[in-house]
Amino acid sequence: MNQSACLKNYSEDSDSSAFHQAKIPPTVTPETLLELAATHGTPLFVIDHQELRKNYATFQKYLPRVQAYYAIKANPDPAIVQTLFNAGASFDVSSIAEFQLVHALLQDLSPEEQQDWIWNKVIYAHPIKATETLTTLNQYKPLVTFDNREEIDKIKKYAPDAGLVLRLRVSNAGAMVELSSKFGADPAEAVALIMEAEQQGLTVEGLSFHVGSQTTNFENYVQAIDLAALIFKQVRAQGYSKMNLLDIGGGFPAPYDASVQPFSELAKRINAELERLIPKDVQIIAEPGRFLVATAAIAVSKIIGKAIRHGKLCYYINDGVYHTFSGIIFDHCQYHLEAFKDGPSEICTVFGPTCDGLDVITMTDELPSNLECDDLLYSRNIGAYSGATSTYFNGFPPATVVHVNR
Repeated sequence: MNQSACLKNYSEDSDSSAFHQAKIPPTVTPETLLELAATHGTPLFVIDHQELRKNYATFQKYLPRVQAYYAIKANPDPAIVQTLFNAGASFDVSSIAEFQLVHALLQDLSPEEQQDWIWNKVIYAHPIKATETLTTLNQYKPLVTFDNREEIDKIKKYAPDAGLVLRLRVSNAGAMVELSSKFGADPAEAVALIMEAEQQGLTVEGLSFHVGSQTTNFENYVQAIDLAALIFKQVRAQGYSKMNLLDIGGGFPAPYDASVQPFSELAKRINAELERLIPKDVQIIAEPGRFLVATAAIAVSKIIGKAIRHGKLCYYINDGVYHTFSGIIFDHCQYHLEAFKDGPSEICTVFGPTCDGLDVITMTDELPSNLECDDLLYSRNIGAYSGATSTYFNGFPPATVVHVNR
């Protein structure tokens, strides 16, 4: 079955079983992907802004007390930032470059309005900051995280007007990407760190934590909220009443496969703990990144070669781990490839286009065995941390980015 025939079937019967098996978001059908590939060539990276808006609305629906601060690191495409800005999102930034992406959206505001917006809608969530970064940030008086005494001294010297948020070390058990070994204050030191910052004339606005990226162990959130509630109680018992914010971080899992429980189930657990333990006067924020953008992008690539290696069918495509599929290495994520054509299938290996033996996309995907050069494949749910380190290694350029439903 050729691609044009496949395209005809999809366009004539959008409710066909093939459509549902493909599981492509309804607003970006296989027909759409093939048309875009014909227009723009491959490799192609298609971003669906309707899916972005839907994911943001879902987050707000199930966690109504929590304001979403989009973690720009998940995908810093300016058009994504613009869409979420228009939808009402706040922002988690971790570099000056990310901060400038947000600041560029505020050019129609007066300096005073810009400062007020940043104060209320941006958190610089990297606990360790260069002195130059702090100096640049200070004029905007943002919220910044910290997790150690050295950082208190730096903030006091270079960004004394910033509001502080203490990041706690919490369990990352079951997370795809573990962060607790790199960041987070020992909970036993939390009260002392808050008091030390106060003694230096700084204001600690609240607490934050991160349970690890793509966390499917929902107990991590329960334990972290319980810990934060205990520290709030201890600090208030010391007479410190300036903390009125809890940042429950990121880690909200994207639905990569059926093993990931529905977001509504996680939200139910979080809402119960917040209602039980966190006073109503405490503002709750979060830093979703992957959850908002993972399902909002699809990669389309072209087969450039085919071979049998050690008795196994191998395909070579024009995208790989140095480009859109870099998350395989840097995000510990496995993306699955699917074909537009039908046919007898078998377990295949798929390689990227470079000469590097590391450039392996999958060794376990089941694909039709009748695919040929110039046939197309696609990979869905690839919007988060894909192409995070995209390069021109070996002379191969990154995928062309196309935006739909803006």
